[in-house]
Parts: sequence; C-alpha cells; structure tokens
Amino acid sequence: MKSPIKILLSASAALAFLWPALAQANPITIADPGYATAQGTAYVVKALLEDQLGKEVEAVKAASVPVIWEALNRNAGEIDIWTDVWLPNQKALVEQYAGDTGKVKLAAKSYAGTQGYCTTKVTAEKHDIRSVFDLSDPAKAAVFSADGKGKGKIWIGAAGWLSTNIETVRARDYGFADFFELQTTDEAVATADLDAAVKAGTGWVGYCYGPHQNFARYELQVLEEPANDAANWTFVEPSDPNWLQKSSIKSAYKDAEIHIAYSKSLADSAPEVAAILEKVTFSTDAVSKLAYAIAVEGKTPDAAAKEWLAANPDVVAGWLGN
Repeated sequence: MKSPIKILLSASAALAFLWPALAQANPITIADPGYATAQGTAYVVKALLEDQLGKEVEAVKAASVPVIWEALNRNAGEIDIWTDVWLPNQKALVEQYAGDTGKVKLAAKSYAGTQGYCTTKVTAEKHDIRSVFDLSDPAKAAVFSADGKGKGKIWIGAAGWLSTNIETVRARDYGFADFFELQTTDEAVATADLDAAVKAGTGWVGYCYGPHQNFARYELQVLEEPANDAANWTFVEPSDPNWLQKSSIKSAYKDAEIHIAYSKSLADSAPEVAAILEKVTFSTDAVSKLAYAIAVEGKTPDAAAKEWLAANPDVVAGWLGN
C-alpha cells in the first residue's frame, strides 16, 4: 500500500522519478551543520524530495554559516539547499548572496525563532538572577565560576556562528563581559556542560535559542532584557577590522524569521524542487520535537525526519499541493 502522504506526481516529476539519471546528473546537496534543529529541517526536506520526487539528495557536512552561503552562491552543486537561515542574524549574507547580484534565492515563508540568554530555573531562583544586568554583579557572576569566587563562564555560541559575534558585542554592552570568560565551544560541549551543571546543581548560563531540544529536556529560565529597539542595535560585520568598536547592541533580539535558501541553479534545473521549497515551513514546536528526537533520544536525523513525515501527512500534503 502506498504511503498516505504520497500524492500524484506531475508528468515532469514522474519522468524524473522513472529516469533520474536523465533528469538529475548529480545529487541535490543540502547543508548539515551538525546541530539538531537544522539537521531536523534539513533531513525532512531531504526525505521529502527523495520520497515525493524521486530525487537523489546528499547531506553535506558544513559547520560554518559563511562557508555554506559561499557554496550556495557558487551554484556549483557543493550546497544547493540551506534550511536554517536566521534573520536578522544572517541578514548581511542574505543581502550579499540573495540580493539582486547574488545567485541564491530566499524562500518567502518562515517560522519564528527566539534568542537570548538562559540559565537553569534552580539557579535563577536560588541566586535571584532574573535579568542580563544581574550578570554584571560580580557576586552573581561568580555563581557561574568553577570555585564560586572568580570570573564566571558564559557560553556565547560556537565559532563560525554569526550570532557568536553578536553575543560578543552584547556581553560588552550589557556590562558583564569583564566578569566572565566568554566561551566559544561547539554546541555539544556547551550542552554537556549544561547537563553536568543540572545534575550537580551548579550554575550554568549561556546563549540560547528556540526552537531547541534543551527547552524540552531541562527547566530553563530566559533572562530578561530590554525590548528590541532598532535604535539600540547596530552590528557591523567582522569583515570590517574595526567591527567590534563600531558595533553597539543594547536591546534584545527581535524574534527571528527562519527561512530556507536555495541556489538559483537548482531553481533552473529542477523547478519542481524550488516550487516545493517555497511551500515548506515549520512550526517552532515541530522543530524542537525533531531536535529532541535527534539530540536526546539518539535517533539519526534521517530516521527522525522520516518518522516526523509519516506522523504529519496533512502538513506534507499542504506542502505538496497546488
């Protein structure tokens, strides 16, 4: 029996399914940056294109966001699809590569993402840490140190993330940078540190974003910040040698818009793929659950994606419908 999420293919899609060697000389490539939320959306798209259009799709490991965009823009098949475009975080890259002179297309649809700083609810309540400005209190910063006396440790993101540069500015401008070691480790290391802190009842604080599996796994407290204000948000890209001095950020992020991007060469060679990519979007909760299945339950991204697709036939039908 055919899967309930299958739909009738168009004549061109059917041809691609029956004779993929003729329709597609090389596999479609999709970026896998190694973190669970983006893996969830990437592998859902991968399975969707494989199952519904008979496409050969290859996931490509790529941890650096600028590298992903450069590969997209080369239109050489190195990376054809990127499912985790956060705006405003990647605004400069979108303007550079998806603007009038770029070779990347940004899908119109998006879903919401949130960003800020988190600690555990236990730590927040025990030490009365509610706001980012509490982190500039040396005594409260010390809660996050190894010995409870020295500088605290705060995770501001992974190397290669554009948000990590933004967090460097925010730590300075919120006034707590001098009281903390600003850590830029891989997310897996930061999550392991968080897990150890939760089990030991010690302090942990760091950059956090949603959707994310940690909100389902732990009791986290998002620290209060001044509401987003464009007048208090100036960020200069690190390509400028004086970017840090020229940047100034003293308010919270605006809720992000998370889009899919794809190469114009893919749109030209496989318009039926581009048509689907323009319709695919997610909910914040759906991506958190996908990430939880991958990062916490230990499912492979491919298995988690296929299970999610099978459990959400109505959503899939909406993506594939006219």
